[in-house]
Parts: sequence; structure tokens; C-alpha cells
Amino acid sequence: MQYKTIEFKGKKINYRLEGTAQQTLVLLHGYMNSLSVWDKFFDAYKDKIRVLAIDLIGHGESEVVEAVSSMELQSDMIRAVLNAESIFECVMVGHSMGGMITLCFAERYPQYLKGFCLLHSQAMGDNPKGKENRIRACKLVNENRIKYIVDFIPNLFAPENEEKFAKEIEELKTLSASTCKEGIIAAQMGMIERRDRQDILEHSKVPVLFIIGKQDIRADLLSVLAQASLPEFAEVLLLNCGHMSFIEEEQVIKHRLLSFTDMCFSLNKGL
Repeated sequence: MQYKTIEFKGKKINYRLEGTAQQTLVLLHGYMNSLSVWDKFFDAYKDKIRVLAIDLIGHGESEVVEAVSSMELQSDMIRAVLNAESIFECVMVGHSMGGMITLCFAERYPQYLKGFCLLHSQAMGDNPKGKENRIRACKLVNENRIKYIVDFIPNLFAPENEEKFAKEIEELKTLSASTCKEGIIAAQMGMIERRDRQDILEHSKVPVLFIIGKQDIRADLLSVLAQASLPEFAEVLLLNCGHMSFIEEEQVIKHRLLSFTDMCFSLNKGL
């Protein structure tokens, strides 16, 4: 495993890069996760494409940079990592919060992207109720971070998958428990402040893949399907799962992300 670090605004950012192929896939994890959620994808892809996964600001081994981890701040950090590795074209996959960051990156640095995937994510900003829920979450984290995590994680899975993936749920709880209080709150504040980016979808010049779970309570099915009609070139993969398809439907997601990456790079060669 090749873990590396860079300094970004005086703070440490941790990432993992594997492979020597020309095609690069960038994997961005979700809220209270870390790059370790992609370990099995590194194993599957190492001989096929180059894979870069980053611990987002305040998560994993990456330090908190500011009191608010805005989508813009996270995007600038990702660009700094890409530049450090001389990666100037890639396909980017963002899970949940990582998808929100991906959209911001597509807005600020579109020249880097051959295509991108919103994995259980969407482009709309929070409505007043959504912002209120995030503020409530920050209060719960301040009061009892571990209880908040223990209650939060199982709801990410489809109800019928909770028993099947009991081991993975416990591992996610442990992983999330390593996220410091300041990192969790900074991430929530960043998501509260994010703007609606449906216009980025509408004007995208590259393919967009939407992966949606029919039982995902974190990303509304009808809303995401409506957003999938906005880009000039979009694909939808609809699965009978919750918010964690890369665990609940691991083999399907492995194959689909690989084929999507190949297609995006092939299209840009005029094939």
C-alpha cells in the first residue's frame, strides 16, 4: 500500500495511489468514512487502472483545515493532491458528501475531468429543514459523538441488509468513531453552506453516472432521477439497496465503475 501525504494550508492530507496505467480513477468517500472504504477496489483495479483515494479534510488521517470544510476548500485540496502527482485528467467518483465535493470540483476545475459519478449523491442544496437537521446533528455530535455514530450508521443500509452486513456495519462504526468531533462538525457546516449545483449537471461536457439505491433514505430517488435528465450525456444505475452500494452490491459497483472509466477515456479519444 502506497500511502502519501501533502501539506495543504499548513495541514496534513493523506491519500493512497496505486497503479501505473494512464487512466486514473479518483475515489472520494462519504461523511465520517475514510479512504479505507475503497480497499477492495484497489485490490480489484490495481492491474487495470491507476486509482487515487483521498482522506477528505477532517476524516481518516487528514487533518481539519478550517472550522468549515466547504465544498470549495475540499475541491482545492483535491486539486492540490492531483497536481502533486501530476494527474491532469481523471474520472472522479464521489460517494454521498464526496459527490457534493465532486460537483464543486466539476464547477471549479472541469479541465481535469473525463467524466464523473455521483454515488448516492445529488446536486440540490439543503432546504431549510435539511439545514435544521444538520445543525441538530452537530449538537448531537457535541453531546455524545459515539452515540450519534452508532445510531447513524445502520440506517445507511437497506433494512433487509442490516443483518447480512452486520460485520461491515460494525467496522464502519469503528471507522467513523475515529473521525474527530471537529472534523464531523466542519463537514456538516460545509454541507449546510453548499449551493445548488444542478446547473453544473445541465452544462456538463463529460459523461455523468448516477448510482441510486431504491431504499436509500439519504438521497431521494425521484429527485436524483430528475437530476439525471439534466446532463447532455448521463447514465443511471438503479439498485435495490440503501446508501452503501459499494458494500451492499460490491461486485456490481466494481464492474460498473471500471467500465464507466474506460468509456469516459475512450470517448475522449474519439472512439
